[in-house]
Amino acid sequence: MKAPKRAELVKTAQALFAKEGFKGVSVDRLVQTAGVAKMTLYKGFRTKDELILETLRQRDRTLRNWFMREVETASTDPKARLLACFDALQVWASKPDFNGCYFVSALSEYAQESDPAHRAAKEHKRMMLDYLIKLCTEAKLSDPEDVARDLRLLMEGASASKLTLNQTDSFERAKRMAGLLLDAAASHA
Repeated sequence: MKAPKRAELVKTAQALFAKEGFKGVSVDRLVQTAGVAKMTLYKGFRTKDELILETLRQRDRTLRNWFMREVETASTDPKARLLACFDALQVWASKPDFNGCYFVSALSEYAQESDPAHRAAKEHKRMMLDYLIKLCTEAKLSDPEDVARDLRLLMEGASASKLTLNQTDSFERAKRMAGLLLDAAASHA
């Protein structure tokens, strides 16, 4: 499969999976929406699961690179960067096609830890947590790993509140709570 067709197929699949779920989208629906033949899909991917895995990998690269760039350019101060995480996620969640976290969806649809889609989604979450631990360490906070886990919980909760309750200020509220958490962690460092 030529690179442009492959990229378009992955992009189309990612949009469909985000909106309708991974298991809810048939191969027929994929090829029809992408405007390609089934044979074209199977030249690039042996199975639908292989395509799903590629969408997870691509989404991970795109989201992590964008997120880290947003955070790193927001400030040189590590604490301000931690708070900027919430601003970046607010931008992401404000997009009209926001349907919650792609990786949480994958984890819920592929609950078996042995499933490659589950492992890929879990790896994304781990890498994001590692990034927060790095920022917490740079901010010289007490117990950086514990603080990073608390921040991650606030981020996940804000994302869920935005999706389930359409709570438009969920990231702003989470950012305020994060500020209190960071102040407390800085005073104990």
